[in-house]
Amino acid sequence: MILKEEIGQYRMVPATTDLSAHWKQELSYAVRLGNEFKGKTTITFETSEGLRTVQTTVWSLTDKYIVLKGGVTVPLNSIVEVHF
Repeated sequence: MILKEEIGQYRMVPATTDLSAHWKQELSYAVRLGNEFKGKTTITFETSEGLRTVQTTVWSLTDKYIVLKGGVTVPLNSIVEVHF
C-alpha cells in the first residue's frame, strides 16, 4: 500500500489486460462515492516496478484517466483491481 502522494514516483505501464471500458463503468461509482460521501476506493495499478495499491478518494473520471485528490492521475489501462 502506498500513499496517494507517492504515485508520482512511479512510471505507470499498461496492465496485461486492458480493462479500461470495464473500469470506466465501475469507477463512475467511485467518483460518486468520493464526491458525495467522501468515501475512499482501493485501487491496484501496474507500474514499471510492479503492482502498487493506494486507498484514496476518486474525484473525477475521464476517457483515459481517473483523477484523485490533488490532481494526481492514474491511467485506466494500468488499473488491475478496484475495491470500494
